[in-house]
Amino acid sequence: MKHIHFIICILSCVTLIACSPRSSKTSSSASSTLESREEPMSYAKGFSVSTLKNGIRLVDVADPQTDADRMPVSYHFALVPKTHPSVMEVSGQRETNELVPDGYTIVQVPVERTLLMTMLQLSNFTALDALDVVRGITGTKNLFNKDVRQRVKDGRIVKIGMEGNFDTELILASDPEVIFISPFKRGGYDAIKETSITLIPHLGYKELHPLGQAEWIKFVALFIGKEAEADSIFAGIESRYESLKSKVGSLKLTDLPTVFSGEMHGGNWYAVGGQSTLAQLFRDAGADYVVKDDNTGGVNIEFEQMYSLASNADYWRILNSFPGEFSYEALKASEPRNELFRAFREKKVIYCNMKQTPYYELSPVTPDVLLADLIAIFHPELMPADYHPTFYRILR
Repeated sequence: MKHIHFIICILSCVTLIACSPRSSKTSSSASSTLESREEPMSYAKGFSVSTLKNGIRLVDVADPQTDADRMPVSYHFALVPKTHPSVMEVSGQRETNELVPDGYTIVQVPVERTLLMTMLQLSNFTALDALDVVRGITGTKNLFNKDVRQRVKDGRIVKIGMEGNFDTELILASDPEVIFISPFKRGGYDAIKETSITLIPHLGYKELHPLGQAEWIKFVALFIGKEAEADSIFAGIESRYESLKSKVGSLKLTDLPTVFSGEMHGGNWYAVGGQSTLAQLFRDAGADYVVKDDNTGGVNIEFEQMYSLASNADYWRILNSFPGEFSYEALKASEPRNELFRAFREKKVIYCNMKQTPYYELSPVTPDVLLADLIAIFHPELMPADYHPTFYRILR
């Protein structure tokens, strides 16, 4: 009986220890470590950032265009500094649930080697003076940056093939820590996923405000340790943009010219929607965009529908990669009905040739320059007489 009584006492002690306040305190401490402080973005809708009490950054990525017809996207990353104690102990391994909330992919930062899929992504790295981090790009078509071209030539940056047809061997040889991708494009990432390399979606191209797209420079900076530089660069972009925008703030609605955009391709006209970055640029430059009632990023329509909307528009904006010098004759040759538009007849086509201008290399991080070009066209009296456009000019 004494033996049985001793065992009961021992079990009672174990139960009391398990239920003691000390155990509860440990659980509370772990929970408080995962409490986060949000760092809101000013314009970008596609990513958000918060910081845990342990110093780890949480980055959530989602589709900035949330209409029902689009595929939902949601990615979660926990950016753990390479100098963080949790990384340095036990060969950098530790239980994930002790570091970050469930569902987050851990990325050790700063990233020192990465691959890029688009010119928009490259524009962020160029602006941040971080080309040393870039080990591969998809191609060099219409690439103007001499530094990047030289790096490709001497092998510091490799061409990994186009989306849907990647060279997996080159990707592995580049030894990237992460790869920045555009998940809504042609894709072909299945082979890359098998390499276990972390894929980071960059959705800047889906933002609906020019400054929202530009703010993705902060997203890239989080991964490569250039947050201060990105904050400074974006602050300058925002200041210049808002200053230019204020120039047209006093214009009357009756003073706003009308504008439309695009061309016929494959029997359809891709009309940029009224909630797109381009439509916002038109509004901020003091113009009335004719497709303003469409609340998407863009839609394919027939020529007749575009003509009914834009036949009497004052201006026509075109961005293409025409071989040689583009002209009104070339525009008519591509579609004879183009001459029916008032903007064609009055020679008010706003044009940028991507074969002659580094549009996609620069414009994502220079929306203020795009805005200046458009204001100089729509309202030249608001800009200096000697203003020289960077991207857009009236087609002669």
